[in-house]
Amino acid sequence: MRIGELAARAGTTTRTLRYYESRGLLPARRGENGYRTYDEDDLRLLRQIRTLQDFGFDLEETRPFVECLRAGHPEGDSCPASLVVYRRKLAELDTLIEQLTSVRAQVAAQLARAEAAVPGGPEPKCELGGHG
Repeated sequence: MRIGELAARAGTTTRTLRYYESRGLLPARRGENGYRTYDEDDLRLLRQIRTLQDFGFDLEETRPFVECLRAGHPEGDSCPASLVVYRRKLAELDTLIEQLTSVRAQVAAQLARAEAAVPGGPEPKCELGGHG
């Protein structure tokens, strides 16, 4: 298939595909007519890249998965280098979850403090701008 068809089937743009090609993630094969040619394996590569990016992986982090697919593994994540990336991403996510949990606790404490400051009292008036 040609680049336009591949882009449409993968839900991306030809510009993105050319970028992936320049980064070595997508093969740069050309037919006798000079047009880029792709097959179902290339579509699988693109779907793997897009899925990983949807999970928060940056483009370079997808490389081991692409290489694993190219090596003939059906899922692209059963190679040692792919497993390393998965483990590293999980560690990053665990750190982010810890940070967000801490921030959430701080916000909850601030809310509780603010609510306790006006028990049964009148609602505070918030005025924006001048008196009118």
